[in-house]
Amino acid sequence: MAPNNDEDIALSRRAARGDHPAFAMLVEKHERPLRAFLTRLAGATIADDLAQEAFIKAWRAADQYDGRARYSTWLTRIAWRCRIDALRTDSRAEAPEAPQEYASPASAEVDDMLARLSESERAALVLCDGHGWTHSEAAELLSVPLGTLKSTVARAKAKCRAMWEGADHG
Repeated sequence: MAPNNDEDIALSRRAARGDHPAFAMLVEKHERPLRAFLTRLAGATIADDLAQEAFIKAWRAADQYDGRARYSTWLTRIAWRCRIDALRTDSRAEAPEAPQEYASPASAEVDDMLARLSESERAALVLCDGHGWTHSEAAELLSVPLGTLKSTVARAKAKCRAMWEGADHG
């Protein structure tokens, strides 16, 4: 069982029995980091729709959460699958726009670099370097072998470094 997950397990079990306030507590606890991940991955407009879809699916599947992983991992995996499904069915979902809530020029440059990465590179880099997930957690979430995840993160960092070095910063 994942550490510090007892409250989420209890809330999820209550939600599985139809307890709306328990699920609302899970949403309140996990909404901000999930939306932040999805915004970096897909852009602000699409992120809201994806987060809502992920929470609806989590509500419907509350009885399937078994506590072996952190609730945030389980929920983010649902959101990742929603993103992949959106990419398959909606051509607008392919190119993330730069999030409007980030105002600094440096942040805009980071958003631009992330937008130029592949979907898997962006997801791996945002999870590991942006949100502090371990490589193992990110590999599990993205359903890829650990070595593949590490290579993807390294490739994404190298691409960002090359983009940064190629830009005029002086």
